[in-house]
Amino acid sequence: MSQAQDNVDDEFAPTQTQGYKVGESKTVAELAALDQEDESLQRWKQSLGIATGPGGSNGPKQIIPKTLFLSSPTLSKPVSIEFDKSKDAKSHPVTIKEGVEYSVGITFLVQNEIVSGLKYIQVVKRAGITVDKTEAMLGSYGPQTEAYSKTFASDESPSGMLARSGTYNVRSRVVDDDNTIWLDFEWAFKLAKEW
Repeated sequence: MSQAQDNVDDEFAPTQTQGYKVGESKTVAELAALDQEDESLQRWKQSLGIATGPGGSNGPKQIIPKTLFLSSPTLSKPVSIEFDKSKDAKSHPVTIKEGVEYSVGITFLVQNEIVSGLKYIQVVKRAGITVDKTEAMLGSYGPQTEAYSKTFASDESPSGMLARSGTYNVRSRVVDDDNTIWLDFEWAFKLAKEW
């Protein structure tokens, strides 16, 4: 493996919690069958999507990332990047207004099985140098037909002439507790005086 590949793997290695052990993986059907006599537990499981119904089947676990979006109180409507139409997301940078509070979010589908410990990891580089790294817990989700949406903690965009010069290259990744990579996506943004 090359040195460059090692650095990428290090940048995207999820933070490990000392003493945490990933639990045994169970199918939706196995979880639904547990504690059948406990009515309140059955209602709770149904609220989590732990029941055989829409979104669940006998197929393999699947996470389908749909969109990445940017929202801000100063923005009339969120800027959205659709992953299935994202071939030029890196060559056509998103414009972010300098010095404003904004949030990044993601929408995704979960199919067939429960996914646990989803994490979003984002590395921002400018001129090849890492300037920011974000790691956010998405959580655990059951299968359903509607997309889940998660908005991350807000941040303030840099400001000033130096911040406005150049393009910021971003690589976003979604991984689960088993270190399965469900999304590995590159995009770019520029800072400007206006959206």
